[in-house]
Amino acid sequence: MQYTNLGATGLKVSRICLGCMSYGDGATGHQVWALKEDEGRPYFKQALEAGINFFDTANIYSLGASEEITGRALKEYARRDEIVLATKVHGAMRPNDPNGKGLSRKAILGEIDHSLRRLGVDYVDLYQIHRFDPETPLEETLEALNDVVRAGKARYVGASSMWAWQFMKVLALQKANGWARFVSMQNHMNLIYREEEREMLPLCRDQDVGVIPWSPLARGRLARAADQKTARTESDRFDKYLYGKSEASDSAIIERLGEIATARGLPRAQIALAWLLAKPGVTAPIVGATKPEHLRDAIAALEVKLTPEEIARLEEPYFPHAVSGFI
Repeated sequence: MQYTNLGATGLKVSRICLGCMSYGDGATGHQVWALKEDEGRPYFKQALEAGINFFDTANIYSLGASEEITGRALKEYARRDEIVLATKVHGAMRPNDPNGKGLSRKAILGEIDHSLRRLGVDYVDLYQIHRFDPETPLEETLEALNDVVRAGKARYVGASSMWAWQFMKVLALQKANGWARFVSMQNHMNLIYREEEREMLPLCRDQDVGVIPWSPLARGRLARAADQKTARTESDRFDKYLYGKSEASDSAIIERLGEIATARGLPRAQIALAWLLAKPGVTAPIVGATKPEHLRDAIAALEVKLTPEEIARLEEPYFPHAVSGFI
């Protein structure tokens, strides 16, 4: 396993992060395809044995069940000091409660305690805002996050998908007020969605912010042929929102990916992840795993070095996409 610093911090994270949205309660929330606890636990053990120390979940995943499963599995298989545990806040946890979502002071200070209880820990290493909240003053959100850090409930804070101008405004406010600074950006980026390369990635490199992309395999689309469907493809509404409108044009990239994978004698996932890992500024893609080979391919991708000609072939069919992933 390879390790690197998360942004400008001294925190060492594995270059593959295990995304824990895949483990939860399929009857709760939007992840109807999520694995039950007994099905998901082996993936935590597999990840730890491979040297992965970075785990990412969120309060909204299966409405808390993912945090509970993640916490119990990591407690069994690892020492707390040896892992980097990340979770997120923003989503609607109590749909009938107007204060049960968002990034108000009330929501943040309440949800961090709920997350710690579900995870079974005293602190998280990285507490992230899951999205931008236009209904709450930025100063209120950022001061509350600073208080979470000062209270010892989080070691660092991070952000997720938003416009680059919003992120720079946030960083400026944090600096001006002496508040805990966002050390990471968790954004939407993969071979068929590259809009983050225009503004957000250059900004993160300039500000020394770690980048931990979500959906690095486009929810599995980059791991199989374009015409191959799965149970998740058919049931995942967010997948259709992200990629449904560009399926026809994205198929050319997926076909090119298949050609290079075949020529290399490697799975498509390894080629797609190797492309992302080679992007300047990318710290650790967040990889979901519901089969053992998902983790094996992600780890193996660290050793795959694409030639400039292969990268050019992969990127050539891309065309500008409508921005997605901010909601």
